[in-house]
This record gives sequence, structure tokens and C-alpha cells, in this order.
Amino acid sequence: MDAYTQQKKINNINNSVHNLDIMNTITVDSEVTRLNIFNSVSQLLAQLQLPIVSQDVSRPWGGFFVIDEVYSTQFIQHFFETLKPEDVLIGNKLSPKILVVAPNTRLSWQYHHRRAELWKLIAGNASIVTSQTNEEQEPAELILNQVVTLAQGERHRLIGSTNTYGIIAEIWQHTDAANPSNEDDIVRLQDDYGRAV
Repeated sequence: MDAYTQQKKINNINNSVHNLDIMNTITVDSEVTRLNIFNSVSQLLAQLQLPIVSQDVSRPWGGFFVIDEVYSTQFIQHFFETLKPEDVLIGNKLSPKILVVAPNTRLSWQYHHRRAELWKLIAGNASIVTSQTNEEQEPAELILNQVVTLAQGERHRLIGSTNTYGIIAEIWQHTDAANPSNEDDIVRLQDDYGRAV
């Protein structure tokens, strides 16, 4: 994918995160411990009244929070404020998450069979690589409040920056509500931690 196509695909939203001055309270510097970062994100979600149904802080690249799907509309209003919930739906089911990407780490080069995804960098720094093929392209740095649309089957990877954590709001757009995507719906083409198939 050439730079023009990739830039066209990544929609830069210039307005600040709606009603989230509290985002400034999260310190994402690499000096901060992983536990402190996760505690800060957890407190933010509590302030926004977005119930956490599960979390994983043990991923080699960082971790994530899964938000109660009943609160998908509120999640969209807080983090994807320029989108309407009905415009985000593909298969009549959404799953909101917050990803925490540690400095100097990479998620696997991967794709999914049963979901598309929306990502938005809400704090810190991170980069992304996308491609329609298995060939990895050069990373593109995410811009704060930038929304990235990933199609079902599109190859992608998040990359942590050298000096800060990246906090990403993510929405799984299930393409088949009768058979929704889950953590097993990851085809890893390359993985720094030996998890590729």
C-alpha cells in the first residue's frame, strides 16, 4: 500500500476527545510502571462509567480492558464522538476495548476472519502497519485522536513507541453476529513472542 492510500485510509480527526479533559491525568511516560498505567486507565473508565468486564495486564506487549458491550453507545460517544453508533455497526454487535501498548513492543502481524476494527489513539504514542497482503509495510505514526478503520481480513500491527505507552480505544465490529469474533479469531503471521501459527 502506498503512502497516499494509507494516509487516505487513516482519518485524522483534529478535534479533541469529547468531554475527556481527564485524559490528561494519565501519565504514559516509560518511567511509569505498567501497574500504574493500568490503574490510571481503570480509573478513567470508572469516571466515564464504562464497566470493565475483563482485563489482561499480562500480554507481552501490554494488555487490554474489555468494556461491557451494553455500553457500546456510551463508549462511542466518549472516544469516537464523530461517529454514530448505527454507522459503526456491521453485524449488529460491537465489542469495545481499551488497548495499552508498552514502549518498545509490537503486537503480532495479524488479521481476523470475523471482525473489522476501529482504533483511536487517545493518549501517548504508537505506530501502525497495515496491508491488504501478508507483506508488511513501513510503520506510520498514529496521531492523537486519529481514527483508523481496519477491514475484515486486513493485515495490521500496533507498535509501541520508544518512550511512552500508547492508549488505544478499539471497537470490534463483528461481521457475523451469530458467530461473533473472540480472542481466538487472530491469525498471527509474525509474532515477536513465538505465538505465530
